[in-house]
This record gives sequence, C-alpha cells and structure tokens, in this order.
Amino acid sequence: MRIVIIGGVAGGMSAAARLRRLSEETEIIVLDKGPYVSFANCGLPYYLSGEIANREDLIVQSPRQLKKRFKIDVRTETTVTEINSDNHQITAVHHGLSKTITYDKLILSPGSVADKPNIPGMGSADYVYALRNIPDVDKIMAQLSQAPTRVAIIGAGSIGIEVAENLIKRGLSVMLIDAGSQVLPFMDPEMAALISHELSEHSVTLKLNTQIDKIDRHQLTLNDGSQIKADLVISAVGVRPNTALAQAAGIKTGELGGIIVDKHYQTSQPDIYAVGDAILVKQLLTGQLVSIPLASPANRQGREVADVIMGLPRENRGGIGTAIVRAFDVAAAATGLNVAQLKRAGINYQAVHTTGQNHAAFYPGGKPLSMKLLFEPQTGKLFGAQAVGEKSVDKQIDILSVAIKSGMTVFDLPEFELSYAPPFGSAKDPVNMIGYAASNLVEGLSDNLQFDQLEGAIKDGAYLIDVRTPGELKRDGKLPGSTNIPLDDLRDHLAEIPKDRLIIVSCRSGQRSYLAERILKNNGFKVKNLDGAFLVYSTAYPERIEH
Repeated sequence: MRIVIIGGVAGGMSAAARLRRLSEETEIIVLDKGPYVSFANCGLPYYLSGEIANREDLIVQSPRQLKKRFKIDVRTETTVTEINSDNHQITAVHHGLSKTITYDKLILSPGSVADKPNIPGMGSADYVYALRNIPDVDKIMAQLSQAPTRVAIIGAGSIGIEVAENLIKRGLSVMLIDAGSQVLPFMDPEMAALISHELSEHSVTLKLNTQIDKIDRHQLTLNDGSQIKADLVISAVGVRPNTALAQAAGIKTGELGGIIVDKHYQTSQPDIYAVGDAILVKQLLTGQLVSIPLASPANRQGREVADVIMGLPRENRGGIGTAIVRAFDVAAAATGLNVAQLKRAGINYQAVHTTGQNHAAFYPGGKPLSMKLLFEPQTGKLFGAQAVGEKSVDKQIDILSVAIKSGMTVFDLPEFELSYAPPFGSAKDPVNMIGYAASNLVEGLSDNLQFDQLEGAIKDGAYLIDVRTPGELKRDGKLPGSTNIPLDDLRDHLAEIPKDRLIIVSCRSGQRSYLAERILKNNGFKVKNLDGAFLVYSTAYPERIEH
C-alpha cells in the first residue's frame, strides 16, 4: 500500500512516523512545499531574541534522518498542484518538473496560512514579514542584522505578543497594533487586561482599536490620522486553513474553508483523509464545527489517522481548545469556551473569579494567580477556565482542561486530590478553591455581580459596601460610589445599612466580601458579592478608581 501525505510538520509527520511504526511494508511518501518538513514553528519567536540560540535546534528531523530511521520518502520543495480523486493521483512539481504520483490513501496536512491584512502599500514594502516557518525567520533575522530600532507588530494575539517580547529583549522599540479592543482574543477582556499591563510594564507600546490605513516608505498611517515610523513590520493577525488545493479537488469544506472530516478523518472524497490546522473539528461543548489551529491537536490527529488507516479503532472525538502564551514574566492560559463564544452559542452561563497565590501563602516567593471559571448556573457543568500569573498557570489550566473535557461539574473540583507541599501548592489548591466558590453560587449560598454590571446596578439603586480596611483604600484606591465598612466592623454597623435596597459587597479579591455577604444575608439583607472584587474591577476599569 502506498500512502501519500501532503504537508509535514505536526500532523503530517506524526502520521508518517506512526504509520511506519505500525507497518514496515507500507510505502510512505511525504510531500512538502517548503525546504523543512519537520521543524518547531512554535519556537520561532524565541529564536529572534536568542533565547533559542541555535537555528539547528528549530529543525526536528531532516529528510535524510527520516529516511534512515523511518524509511519515509520525504520530498521537500515539492508543491502539489492537483488532486485527481477519481484516478487516485496527484500532480506534484519539484523545481519546475511536474510528476504524477498515484496513491492508495492520501492524507492532507497542509496546515494554515497567515492572514494578510488589506493595507495599501503593504505588498510592495520589503520590510514587512509574517512568521510562519524557518524561511520567514531567516528573512527577519537578516533584517535584524541591519540594526533596525523601531518595530511595528500587527496583531496582538499569541504570536504578536511572543514576537513583541523577544524583540524587546533584543533592545528594540516595539509597538503592538490591533484593531480589536483587547489583546489575546481567546481570553475574556478583564483577564486579557492583565497581559496588557504586563506588556506596558516592559515598554511595549500598545495601540488597541487601531488600524493601519497605509504603509509608505517606513511610515505607517493609522486610522486616527497619526503616523509612526517603523524599520521593520511583522504581520501576526492570525491564520486561516490552507485548503485551496482541497477545494479545487471537490473536497467539502465549511467555515473559513476548513476541511470537513468524519469521525475517522475521512473527507468527502474516498481514500482521502485530512488532519491538523486545515480541518474543522467538533467543539465538544457546543457541537459546532470549529477550527482549532494548535500543535497538540494536530499531533494527536496525525497519530489517530494513521491508526484508522491501519485498522485500529480510533475516532476523532473533537476538542475544546486549550492555549497558553508567555508575556515576559506572566503567562496567560485558557481552556474551553470564553464569554464571547458562550454568548454566540446561546449558552446560559455563570462566571466566578478568584485571586490567590501559586503556593501556600506562608511559604516565601509566592506569586499572584488570577483565575476565572465559566459554568452552567443550574447544574455546575464546566464550560471554560482562564488563568493569568507568573507561576502555576499551566498546571491549573491543564487540570481544568481535563475536567472540562471529561464532562465534570464545579462539584468535582473540590474533590480533586492534588499534590501539596508548601513550595509547590496549597492544601486547598486554586482549583479546589474556585470549585468551592462556584459550588456556593450553584447552591444559592452566594450571588455574584460581574465587574461590568456594577455601574448599572448602582444607577438602579444598589448600595455598594467595600469591606477593605481604610489603609487599603488609601493605598490602592476607592471603588466609585462605595461606602467603606471594614469586615471586622460590619456587625456593628448593620443598623446603618438600608434593608430596602440591594447590597453589593466588595473587598480586594472577593474572599472577605463573601464573608460579608453571608453575615448580611443571615441578617435579612438582599446581597450580591462583586465577583473578583477590587482586583478585577480595577484591572478592567483603572480609570474609574478614585484616589
């Protein structure tokens, strides 16, 4: 049997290697249009700063190594121009020479391509680059050798932030430009704001709600009429499935051109399979077909499609999407659905924020850890989670990713038995704690109000009590419209609190205000706890804090 794979890197090479491990007799041919078939594209930004010092470390396997170890026929710099599914043939061009190759099974792993913003002058500017592969990084490094000083990055997603961090480390002046209202679209705005703050703290100039109208002679004209100079421009506005070849072959595609596959990665054409960034997968929480262009799912899919072809019982179960990015000293991670996705899907949800430390508070060196959990209000079914902090972010989100994908609820989280010693965690792990907080909401022991609902609630007559100490208010600032009654004095002031109005309580993180909520409710007041309290509100609306 001859199996031809179009495209290498994560999906294609995982399939090829697994196929060989399962069968020594199968002929395996991998065709890739680039010069490198197996490389670490997620490591490219870190090569820009020298954090990854050697270019060779980006190349995982060479065609010669793959031939020797796996007996795989890898043909680089080979572009497939046509798929003839009726005859089980493809047409491939290598250095101008066209050749027809027959197949028994065909696996498509063409990946994704960088979106190109439609900016006048961008196509003719020789200092504008994307960052998708090793030839791209070689071009950028050559430009960096000319000692540029000012860099503009278009797009404040993961790649844009990683490039910004690494170019700042090279000593360059960096402006990060995005048409959206926040960085990191996979995060909710108040969580993404923590990363915006970190970028600003490290001298990245952040321009949100901003578009580039024109590029001309190293000058960028912005939509507010201002102009900036840039010696180097890097476009990182996102990716889309690379499926033009599949569409030309009559293979069925869906949203954004992503290839539609069944549970065995079979496309609409017989004996043609597809994996990786180019396909649509079932979002397990909504049932919708979505694109999840990440390395981990692509590797898994490559292995699974090889198993399917070799007769093993594997299925494409779909995914939930789990991602993490580092911005200088802080990491941001998310899994499952965010608020925007839940709203688009018409799913009723509730949110809870917690702020703690990555390990026991009494042990030195603890770092703040902010978390958010999204869940079904009546049952507690888990929908999504986000975390931002210097340490332990990956650990917490990975735990919650498993919980979400396993169909668990908020009531399962306090039951997790997680490793504990003071240098590593807390006896009540942050995952346990956010589970307790969410369980209180589902069971009606607590009612919360989100940061973006506070202003409207006060206008409707709610009475806001801040239970922090006067020293905290003096140091950190005051919530607008709030009355300060420290938690330890609250019982002495019950007669001063109006019983005919909704009471909203707040503290620094939400923990003390939950205690205040319980005191007031047990005394007959109608109360809501400001979720995430001062920390979340002041992160989302720093300009509203009174000093």
